[in-house]
Amino acid sequence: MLKGVYQATKKDGSIYYRASITTMGKHISLGSFSTEKKAHHAYLEAERLYRRGDIDPLNLRSHLKYLSFEKGIILLNHRDYKTYFKTPIYLRSGYFSYFLDGFGELKFDNDDLFYYSSHRILLHDGHLYVNDYGMQYGILARYGIKNFAVAGKDYTFANGDPMDYRYSNIIVINKYHGVTYNDKREVPCHEARIHINGEYLIGRFSTDAEAAVAYNKAVDAATEAGIPKNFIQNYVLEYTPKEYADVYTSINLPFKYISYLNSISS
Repeated sequence: MLKGVYQATKKDGSIYYRASITTMGKHISLGSFSTEKKAHHAYLEAERLYRRGDIDPLNLRSHLKYLSFEKGIILLNHRDYKTYFKTPIYLRSGYFSYFLDGFGELKFDNDDLFYYSSHRILLHDGHLYVNDYGMQYGILARYGIKNFAVAGKDYTFANGDPMDYRYSNIIVINKYHGVTYNDKREVPCHEARIHINGEYLIGRFSTDAEAAVAYNKAVDAATEAGIPKNFIQNYVLEYTPKEYADVYTSINLPFKYISYLNSISS
């Protein structure tokens, strides 16, 4: 066998080749290949990455033919910081980068290093998510941003960089379903709206929590009226159960909305 290569057998009995490299006290798998020659070239590329300090994440792609880009990032980080991660993380000063092939460089605070070193970020239809305990979770959920949130409306990036997921860069505008912050009025407020065959304004409130309760009450009324829609309810953290009940009771749904529901149920 060529250096860095060993032969393996699939369940169906067919032969393939695996490449690996042992360096800096770490034995690292480089991937599977259809031929011994390709596996050996992958080994040589890995060896070159460790030897050449001028290769960095920005010019890495031009030095790869057999290794995956993500594997190359992993090796560069191990070379430069003596730390091996199974995910394509490259450490920076005060933060780290996660390189997602075909998408770009994502930036995260070091507080998230342990999580993303053990959870691979995946991309589907433009959405970034991880698999955790058999479930798919959007990476925005770590900031309290819901799956239905819209960039620019419900959250925004302070420095304008949508690839920068450091906590100081994430500004949550609307964290509850059916609630929108309106700063165009003389007195800015949080508006609760529900969409049922058209949009109904439920009310304007000084806090997003109160608006979220109002939306929930509107949902309850729609459900009681027999509207067959799978509404999303808000889980409001700001209130104790008693406080929630008091706010819920104090909210009066608008006459126009109640009239519409009565016309549906009658």
